[in-house]
Amino acid sequence: MSDKNQRSNPLSAGLDSGGSFNRFETGSQRKPTADTSRGSLFDELLEGEPIFDDKDVLRPAYTPSTLPHREAKINEMASILASALRSETPSNILIYGKTGTGKTASSKYVSEELERASDRYELPCHVEYVNCEVIDTQYRVFAKLANTFIDNNLNAIDAQIELLTEQVRSLRAGDGPEELTMDNLPELLDRIQALEADQENFERVPMTGWPTDRVYEAFFDAVDYQECVVIIMLDEIDKLVEKSGDDTLYNLSRINSDLVRSRVSIMGISNDLRFTDTLDPRVRSSLGEEEIVFPPYDANQLRDILEHRAEVAFKSNSLTEEVIPLCAAYAAQEHGDARRALDLLRTAGELCERDQSDRVEVTHVKRAQEKLELDRIIEVVRTLPHQSKLVLYATILLDKYTDSNSKTGEVYDVYRQLCEELGSDCLTQRRVTSLISELDMLGIINAVVVSKGRYGRTKEISISKHRDETEAVLSSDSRFAELGDVQPYIQARFD
Repeated sequence: MSDKNQRSNPLSAGLDSGGSFNRFETGSQRKPTADTSRGSLFDELLEGEPIFDDKDVLRPAYTPSTLPHREAKINEMASILASALRSETPSNILIYGKTGTGKTASSKYVSEELERASDRYELPCHVEYVNCEVIDTQYRVFAKLANTFIDNNLNAIDAQIELLTEQVRSLRAGDGPEELTMDNLPELLDRIQALEADQENFERVPMTGWPTDRVYEAFFDAVDYQECVVIIMLDEIDKLVEKSGDDTLYNLSRINSDLVRSRVSIMGISNDLRFTDTLDPRVRSSLGEEEIVFPPYDANQLRDILEHRAEVAFKSNSLTEEVIPLCAAYAAQEHGDARRALDLLRTAGELCERDQSDRVEVTHVKRAQEKLELDRIIEVVRTLPHQSKLVLYATILLDKYTDSNSKTGEVYDVYRQLCEELGSDCLTQRRVTSLISELDMLGIINAVVVSKGRYGRTKEISISKHRDETEAVLSSDSRFAELGDVQPYIQARFD
């Protein structure tokens, strides 16, 4: 090959004289292409000793081997699902509880134990997890389920064809098992041919483009191909109903009347205790066969959970004595949220590493609490509807340009000015008052009802905290960019 041809072929540049491809060398062989004498940006950050052994233990996605203070709920779930190990259809389960009460972790733990037991008893059980906050339409739910079971079936068919092909080869070679003779050969070949035809019939569902009834049919055929008890775990099930109605639940709750080989059971998980109120009565009666409510954790229970996780997550002697009780106390104030407690402990550890400190201390926990609170507010503000953002922006402007808390009427006046500036529809004062209450519930503002005696009652409104950061998030919305440095017109008042 000429030099010209070598230069024109991008792969040939990596071929050595023996024809081996050496363009991408290993780390030990790679030669530096830049001046390394000045040090790396990350050198100083990596100087301190890490305090984590396994940080992932503190993340919400981690399922621990034991779940303190949830043994009773786990046993209750297990007693309902145990019928799957007798090839019976378990009752549908609805699991309720606030965020961070261990619903999903407990459900996943029981599901993993069920699948392990099914392997041990050689009784096919399969649990399929669906996060309905992400997969929130009937099409997407059935497409995900269909593709999962299609893949499972194709893998099982491949294994069966491989086994039968080996038996055919052994028979023809004269060293087959005693129970098989050449008389069995046509039967084996027919079975291989039938399995290959089944392979061709399975078609993966695209994420868009098919009619919904065809997607459901693909799921039905895939789930009924092999004998199995299937548990479909729908996390955040209320989000699915809110987005696309109860058609998905109706179809799933009625599917067993048509299945031949398999049985399907539903496990729904929700933060909303009242989400079934909007369901069709037929769906509600078939879906809510068993209900389990997870109560919030108290401070002592949260402390046990954190201590259990910290033993695995941190190196020994990395936490001062006050750290875990303080994290538990902070989380207990927020409805007993274990997820919040774990986030707080993990963030405190990360701040400690950034400071290159040897141990996590109370100051790190307090800084972590401030950081998580700010992150939460920023995320909530960013995802607010446009009208709620206008009401919040009006409140911020009043907070900036007045010396006292605002009244509902004042917020409404400034809100109307902003609507005129942006050309937005203007809601009634009653609806704006409702939006103020929603912002108060989210913790973004404080709205306190005060009595004015003979003049009735009103709400005094103020920004909870992080006013500047909240205003910056609102200003980043392209629809607010044209407001510029607007100052509200505020009527003089006589208190």
